Amino acid sequence: MDVIIDNLPRYLSGFGMTLQLLVIAAIGALIIGTFIAAMRISPVASLRGFATVYTELVRNTPLTLVLFFCAVVVPYLGVRTDFATLATIGLTVYTSPFIAEALRSGINGVPIGQAEAARSLGLGFGQTIGTVVLPQAFRMVIPPLINVIIALTKNTSVAGGFFVAELFTIGKELANANGNAVVAVLLGVATFYLIITIPLGILAARLEKKWVVTR
Repeated sequence: MDVIIDNLPRYLSGFGMTLQLLVIAAIGALIIGTFIAAMRISPVASLRGFATVYTELVRNTPLTLVLFFCAVVVPYLGVRTDFATLATIGLTVYTSPFIAEALRSGINGVPIGQAEAARSLGLGFGQTIGTVVLPQAFRMVIPPLINVIIALTKNTSVAGGFFVAELFTIGKELANANGNAVVAVLLGVATFYLIITIPLGILAARLEKKWVVTR
């Protein structure tokens, strides 16, 4: 395990980049996904159509292709920024439809009488969704949402193929430089990923118990 200790600063550097990609992309995907989920049930046909096309198109496109578009095509269009930012945008876009679909399943699980009661009180569609439906939907889908974020954690490794020095890329470089300790290097990488994913799993279980909704 000396190789892990000797290269701990590099591990921490890659771990920090992975956390940065994860946190920013997760927040962005939650925001976009929430809007897309609301649009999927909107009474406006054009919004429903846009949300449906967006969800099906992005969800069925490989992540590598999404990141390739962000890393190669976006700069060609004149957008000048670093690869980490472009990777974050790609991860955000790719994850958002999965968030939207998880939320939509929760919205469908909210009794329709809740929305009808809100409308009878004079609340509009946006107010009904924002104050009545979505809070209940979020509580219902905590485990699926956490699972999406765990998947996002692992998906950050794809960003390494586009010049982003995240955890998996650092591990690959260390494995190439320490051919006699490849197993130890990979165990170090796996440990840092588990530092993220295990607490997320525990958080999902606790929130599910705390916020359980009686249907």
